[in-house]
Amino acid sequence: MARQGQRQSAGRRAPARNQRRGGRALDNEGIIPVLARAVREVETAVQRGAVAPSTRTKFQVVALLVREERARVKADPESTEAQRAEQLKRLDGIATILAKSAARETSLLALLAEQAEVSDAARELRRRMIEAAGLDAEEEPEPEAPETLAVVSGPSRRVVPQSVIQRQLSNPFLVPDFSHVQPGSGHARRLAGWELLGPLFRSFEYASNGISCMPLPEPISAVKLPDGRELMHHQAQLVAGAGSGHRTFLLADEPGLGKTAQALLAAQAADAYPLLVVVPNVVKTNWAREVGLWTPNRSVTVIHGDGEDVDGFADIVVVNYEVLDRHVGWLGQHGFRGMVVDEAHFIKNKSSQRSQHVLQLSDKIRSRYARPLLMALTGTPLINDIEDFQAIWEFLGWIDEKKPLGALMDALEDTGLTPADPGFYPNARRAVVEMGIVRRRKIDVAADIPARRIADLPVELDDEAGRSIREAERELARRLVERYEMALATRKEGRTVEGIDHELVRRVATWEREDMDTSSGENVFSMMRRIGRAKAGLAADYAAQLARSVGKVVFFAKHIEVMDIAEETFAARGIRYSSIRGDQTTPVRQRNIDAFVDDPEVAVVVCSLTAAGVGVNLQVASNVVLAELSWTDAEQTQAIDRVHRIGQEEPVTAWRIIASQTIDTRVAELIDSKAGLAAVALDGSDEEIGSSVDIQLEALVALLTRALTEAQEAAAS
Repeated sequence: MARQGQRQSAGRRAPARNQRRGGRALDNEGIIPVLARAVREVETAVQRGAVAPSTRTKFQVVALLVREERARVKADPESTEAQRAEQLKRLDGIATILAKSAARETSLLALLAEQAEVSDAARELRRRMIEAAGLDAEEEPEPEAPETLAVVSGPSRRVVPQSVIQRQLSNPFLVPDFSHVQPGSGHARRLAGWELLGPLFRSFEYASNGISCMPLPEPISAVKLPDGRELMHHQAQLVAGAGSGHRTFLLADEPGLGKTAQALLAAQAADAYPLLVVVPNVVKTNWAREVGLWTPNRSVTVIHGDGEDVDGFADIVVVNYEVLDRHVGWLGQHGFRGMVVDEAHFIKNKSSQRSQHVLQLSDKIRSRYARPLLMALTGTPLINDIEDFQAIWEFLGWIDEKKPLGALMDALEDTGLTPADPGFYPNARRAVVEMGIVRRRKIDVAADIPARRIADLPVELDDEAGRSIREAERELARRLVERYEMALATRKEGRTVEGIDHELVRRVATWEREDMDTSSGENVFSMMRRIGRAKAGLAADYAAQLARSVGKVVFFAKHIEVMDIAEETFAARGIRYSSIRGDQTTPVRQRNIDAFVDDPEVAVVVCSLTAAGVGVNLQVASNVVLAELSWTDAEQTQAIDRVHRIGQEEPVTAWRIIASQTIDTRVAELIDSKAGLAAVALDGSDEEIGSSVDIQLEALVALLTRALTEAQEAAAS
């Protein structure tokens, strides 16, 4: 696809009379109004955290067209100086929104780079936007494919690296291998006609005391490891399981228990080469390093971009989710005998492109090799709902979209029970777990890892920013009360509820959440962001105190502006720091990590909660400061486990900075209540969790309920 540097002008301009009236460009004509509408759509999506591929495409196209329009305006001989200044000012406004959106969702920054690829979807959207502006879009010449690549036509841009073509030519008779297929009907007999997926998912809620880990064999002999490497007992058990013939694993060990090493050695025990490893972008370099540490006799290649440097003959191929769409074609025909999906909760949304590509590859690998090694790795397999299991189980081949498959169906039939029987749920849970769920907690298997604790540190926002936040929160509560009272007044006669109608409260909160992208007032997202900025300096001050008293500290924040405030605070206090952000290149990122780990003078590392939440080992510190709250317990846990890992020799404390007398406090309580979901589903805990709720919705419910309670108490007095 064409590079940005190869872009031509936005389109052949319509005659001047179509763009101007009375010598002045109309505010509602031309490309600028089209760009303004599109950039607002991008901004709304980013604020909601819903950055879908279509949003990324729109962001890139708007950025390209802004550049092109700016160049055209500056070179337009028919415009007066005042007209040019007005148009450039409007373009600057669009560019500002793009910049703010990219600061909020740092993965968008890569789309602004000169070398960023422009997809077919982006080219088509550009054409439509130009035509919507009443202009004639110029046809772009199809760029020649790079010499090292073969370009495959299809619904999305695909490439085949030259080294892969050479491998295919050297081994043209790569045929499917079904020599290891095991007998088993996989057909429903007694359970024919029963809907089974729902009961299977619910078995992990209802059977709260059930097992969480499949039976694993004791290692008979020591696993052959490179010099200097040593496996813990729980790691050796999983490797022994793969060596004894088990081939599907949901490896859900808590973060920090060495899942990468287990996966690589399981592949070696199962001789599952070539092996495909799909990972988040931030950890793919780390996977290559781990291969060198644990299986140095195996070659590894990492796919970057179009894969010009890919070694098609490597034993292990590592690819990140972000470029999977380009390579899914040849990867499906490569003859892999194993596939590992790291941070497998990334595929929980089955409608996303990356989930569909992962499931497609899994299907193709199973179609060519009867019993491949399939491993889904995640320390947080459940983010919000039990149904998050669906895509992972499909990847492993345990179920399809409608029913259990193969061995799982046979196991359910063997129970002699149906979902109508009370004993079905614990037996169904056991059947699924024995398919390959492996869940070990640090407290169970790693006695040398000290316990961790989360300590909430309330802070008072008593400055102007704090007063503004509390007033904004009151205004949001007033708006919710008005909607509640209006709904109460217009409701049909004959239905009265004494006191607060909690069903109506939830309905009003749902309306408010659904209207967040169109509302001009405050919402829970903007409130939490403002709170994060307001407490940033206090959080940084506390981190500075910790650094002076106990040594190195890891500081996590969610937003760029909070990281900026923290770094300014540390600089003013004379404290040296390094930084891990989403827009850094891999070498810069690694240098900053090494500086914190190796340099005794670097006391603090300032980390993006999303960019440094996975794939980073920071166990040189034992204190973590969480300056902002996440929307999930899983994200918070991932951050803490950058420190609480194997090799940690000190107790780990995470200091969570909470803005008292604000919605921050309620959100913290909701996050903690969500932590019980994984405990019940996987750890056999008796902790009660209720339903899987949405934190934003529940925060609004709490805000409205409190406001109504206060109003009723005031009226009664």
